[in-house]
Amino acid sequence: MAHANDIINRMEGLRNEAQALHLMRFFKTGPGQYGEGDRFLGIKVPVTRSLVKEMRDFPLDEVPTLLASEWHEVRLCGLLLMVAAHARLSTRRLMDDAEATKARDRIVQLYLTHAHRANNWDLVDLSAPGITGSWLLQPTFLGGGLYTPEPHNEHKLAVLDDLAASDCLWLQRIAMVSTLTPTRHGDPSYCLRYAEALLHHRHDLMHKAVGWMLREMGKHVGMDTLRSFLDRHAATMPRTALRYAIEHMDADERRHYMNLRP
Repeated sequence: MAHANDIINRMEGLRNEAQALHLMRFFKTGPGQYGEGDRFLGIKVPVTRSLVKEMRDFPLDEVPTLLASEWHEVRLCGLLLMVAAHARLSTRRLMDDAEATKARDRIVQLYLTHAHRANNWDLVDLSAPGITGSWLLQPTFLGGGLYTPEPHNEHKLAVLDDLAASDCLWLQRIAMVSTLTPTRHGDPSYCLRYAEALLHHRHDLMHKAVGWMLREMGKHVGMDTLRSFLDRHAATMPRTALRYAIEHMDADERRHYMNLRP
């Protein structure tokens, strides 16, 4: 069975300096930028995914060691190991199984405890939908210790509300991007809740996330639901968020909503 140091040593052996420099520029790691100080090995995501597939039996209690790494790709590996473990416990056969539910809950708790280590947009976007996003649709024991078969409950909202109210951009993005999973299953309530809460965020990365989630809501739930939101907010929402949200509309409708802005 592999351990955290085995993975770290293996990934360090795949280091590519030229690719690392490119990734450092792409993920804005310079002074004052959103990824300031982050370090890269230069490993592409498909390579990390292949490694995760080999580590099916990786002990989750060693994931925090990966998440504590200075290397961006090692942290990504830790996050993807949790996503994969959560997916294996989320099959139709296991959805209502009590032990599988407890195991999923432990992964969610592990993720939330170390969520600050998902400290760039790719780390959030590749982990939140498959962990907290999936959890929004699943039975849980969290929130009082009683088995809750209904997908919606106050504890889940409280967890995401706390993330959205954080002063950390990445925790806020987790709240927003987690809504992708329920949206794709036809439930727009989470997307609408956190799009409104985070609509006027100061950072462009949040504008992009909000617009992206709204666009997905239009695609998977219905354009009328998106139009209703835009009719209320298009005139004041950040231009980037609006552009992302209306991307799949026809030219005339895009022009209509862009012209609502002063």
